[in-house]
Amino acid sequence: MVVERDIDDLPKNAANYTALTPLWFLERAAVVHPNRKSVIHGSLQYTWLQTYQRCRRLASALSKYSIGAGSTVAIIAPNIPAMYEAHFGVPMSGAVVNCVNIRLNAPTIAFLLEHSSAAVVMVDQEFFPLAEEALKIWSGKSKNDFKPPLLIVIADESCDPKGLEYALRKGVIEYEQFLETGDPEFAWKPPQDEWQSIALGYTSGTTASPKGVVLHHRGAYVMALSGALVWGMNEGAVYLWTLPMFHCNGWCFTWTLAALCGTNICLRQVATKAIYQAIANDGVTHLCAAPVVLNSIVNAPKSETILPLPRVVHVMTAGAAPPPSVLFAMSQQGFRVTHTYGLSETYGPSTVCAWKPEWDELPPETQARLNARQGVRYIGLEGLDVVSTTDMKPVPADGTTIGEIVMRGNTVMKGYLKNPKANEETFANGWFHSGDLGVKHPDGYIQLKDRSKDIIISGGENISSVEIENAVYLHPAVLEASVVARPDDRWGESPCAFVTLKPGVDRSDERRLAEDIMKFCRSRLPAYWIPKSVVFGPLPKTATGKIQKHLLRARAKEMGTLKKSKL
Repeated sequence: MVVERDIDDLPKNAANYTALTPLWFLERAAVVHPNRKSVIHGSLQYTWLQTYQRCRRLASALSKYSIGAGSTVAIIAPNIPAMYEAHFGVPMSGAVVNCVNIRLNAPTIAFLLEHSSAAVVMVDQEFFPLAEEALKIWSGKSKNDFKPPLLIVIADESCDPKGLEYALRKGVIEYEQFLETGDPEFAWKPPQDEWQSIALGYTSGTTASPKGVVLHHRGAYVMALSGALVWGMNEGAVYLWTLPMFHCNGWCFTWTLAALCGTNICLRQVATKAIYQAIANDGVTHLCAAPVVLNSIVNAPKSETILPLPRVVHVMTAGAAPPPSVLFAMSQQGFRVTHTYGLSETYGPSTVCAWKPEWDELPPETQARLNARQGVRYIGLEGLDVVSTTDMKPVPADGTTIGEIVMRGNTVMKGYLKNPKANEETFANGWFHSGDLGVKHPDGYIQLKDRSKDIIISGGENISSVEIENAVYLHPAVLEASVVARPDDRWGESPCAFVTLKPGVDRSDERRLAEDIMKFCRSRLPAYWIPKSVVFGPLPKTATGKIQKHLLRARAKEMGTLKKSKL
């Protein structure tokens, strides 16, 4: 390797070089705005100085149990103050924070805890029975080798006290009591190396065991600042936690809010009424949500809404591609939607559909269509492209040639924990392979066409399920839609639409409704893209509001092969 010459031979020293970590954001917030509200949860309120002291207490208390570098601390909790504090207090001890999805079942959580060798499990009182069952499964599997982790229960006054009483009877230490054992002036140490792990998160594992995504301090620092910059977030932003903090560490906004000395409004359960109330009463300026949550916001009954909004509310959305119709409806209500895209492996969103001033003059429907694209790379991501799946060459920027979306840079994970084979595959040829298929438009903006596993191949032709969904969403009776492949006698596969109807829609003749939706799509899509089957009912979703297509694919398969395709 050739070492490039510089104009000098000046070395790094303690005065001019330090490892990047978002932990410093909290220390600064406590100095700059010690009395500003940092976290609000119901009647519970903390200032930035109090949050800093509480996080130092947590780090100190963990250190007393020899929890530090090389340890993993799991937390099973919704959006509550303790979940926010874990993002600072755990890494301040040198340990790695693993935020566990509260919607997972006990066997899956047992797998995660064992795989990550969790030394501590902090659990919200509502989910204590879930954690207890998971630990029992882990213990039974490991038999004599099982070393039980330190178990801490987090009390929440909004919950039934019986759950907490049960946990305390078992001799489990309560979170506030645990903090009392720690020092609020604890001299925490930043990482010596910014490559040190700060967080561990697990993929959904819909087709196999979940994979542990390892993130480092440098990436968390870069992404926390990058998210604020691409979104135009200002100092003192008031952020509503509609996005679970367990999902990609809240897309790194856990650390961003400390950098901006903003205010975190915790929302234990996502409900449209609570969202509108927080906007009206708590001065909310920003929130993040999956498209499914946006859909519920715009379709909320009048009794749950408080309109017009008292101010423009900035919304960041990611996950499945949001239908243009939903983006349009959000903008009509006064929400300003920023559309992003990313994965757990890229610290959450890492591309943004950067808004261009010249789009302001376009018709609203055109604006919504342009904003439905996944866009360009975040400031903190160094490489983004759409490449051929056969030779890795960039596809032409024609908006039609499909390739795989690949990324590289400081906001790509370290790798999957204890999984060298998966790392070799995902980092092949010096890029992170997303497994998502998309196109590149002439203006350089990328657009997701499908997850590679969701593409429908009918008669040898690739069909984008996303584009069919966008058409189905436009139907006046449709609240939610998801399209998957169903086995088809003639075409191999054909599109099958699973649809949730809006409240008040007459469901007495579902056959007529299905035919009406197909007819509606016929005027908007190529003939072979039109859904050949329509199924009505609620759609299965993950904890972050994403529709679980793997379950719908299984249902479509169970329905059997479509015998009489009309085309």
